Amino acid sequence: MSAVTLNHVSKIYPAYTSAWKKWFSPSAAGHGFQALDDVSLQIEHGEFFGLLGPNGAGKTTLISILAGLTRASSGSASICGHDVISGYKQARRSLGVVPQEIVYDPFFTLRETLRIQSGYFGLRNNDDWIDEILNNLGLADKSETNMRALSGGMKRRVLVAQALVHRPPVIILDEPTAGVDVDLRRALWEFIARLNRQGHTILLTTHYLEEAEALCGRIAMLKSGRIVALGTTAALLARVGGTDLEDAFVRIMHNDDFQGAAL
Repeated sequence: MSAVTLNHVSKIYPAYTSAWKKWFSPSAAGHGFQALDDVSLQIEHGEFFGLLGPNGAGKTTLISILAGLTRASSGSASICGHDVISGYKQARRSLGVVPQEIVYDPFFTLRETLRIQSGYFGLRNNDDWIDEILNNLGLADKSETNMRALSGGMKRRVLVAQALVHRPPVIILDEPTAGVDVDLRRALWEFIARLNRQGHTILLTTHYLEEAEALCGRIAMLKSGRIVALGTTAALLARVGGTDLEDAFVRIMHNDDFQGAAL
């Protein structure tokens, strides 16, 4: 049983057609946009896995399917053996997601926010773990501060804290260091690396390829909704050449000969 499993997952978003066109011409509907095309992937327990690709490649759609925010058009997905549709309760308990967008409730303090998040998973008296998260993310001195008063970087740290508050075995980080300072980036990766050593499975998407190269054991590259390369950094470099992961990424994205290069 893998930590994350995707079996032939495809996602097609229906094309937008205005109401008057539908009324006067029912055949005017378009074919829609295919965000994912027959994606199959397994991530094992304890892996630090990187998911890379340009904007629009399908990374966020894949994460949304795993998180239960959208449904695949075909195929299946599971978290720790729990199907994200038929076993959604167990799947969501097993998953923590740090989204790209900064979303927060302006009516609560930071600690209240994390207590409420704990309550969503049926956790009471969770303050010891909340304190540990706050200390590791440099938020301890802000615990009684209203969320509206926090800076953008602080709010992004809170998103990480919310994803970790129920101690999920699988953690998805969707560009977690976008727009944050160097100190936070270093503290965040030290904390996440420690969680990974403790057995947590990490799935990371990032445009900072040096982070992926330093942290991830295996990497998948998405292009136009398809996995075009999969393997370790060393295997990718051996296959396509280049001096580092960024060089290999550019070569793969701009050369159709590397389509389906599972390594």
